[in-house]
Amino acid sequence: MPSARIVLLKGMEADGFIFYTNYDSRKGQELMENPRAALLFCWLELERQIRIEGTVERVPSSISLQYFQSRPKNSQIGAWASPQSQVIEDRSILEDNVVALQNKYEDATHLPLPPFWGGFKLFPTTFEFWQGRESRLHDRICYKKIAVGWEKKRLAP
Repeated sequence: MPSARIVLLKGMEADGFIFYTNYDSRKGQELMENPRAALLFCWLELERQIRIEGTVERVPSSISLQYFQSRPKNSQIGAWASPQSQVIEDRSILEDNVVALQNKYEDATHLPLPPFWGGFKLFPTTFEFWQGRESRLHDRICYKKIAVGWEKKRLAP
């Protein structure tokens, strides 16, 4: 079954796009089982959209650690405290986890990287650019990666 969720894009490099998550979450598990994904950026005011499809790989833990420790300390604690996507009895479990972690790392500037948390990089294979037009005659331009370079095609709206 297709699955979608919002992710916070945290990096863009010449070869791909980076975001971070809990590897044990539904999203993390699905990406590891089927390492293909799509990113969608939409600007309604401009009537523009970009869809990027590709394959994903986990980023090296050194990169995940660098980003993780750049986050506010409470965000680091939140990542450790939440068994993301898992069923929990009630909110007090999360709150108790946060208090325990705040006490444990009271004097620490940074928390260690959780073994279940890190980044993915999407390596694009397709870009589709959409520009809204009157009368639904929108422009759709698709670029697909080929052996050498990119193939450009116009799609009907």
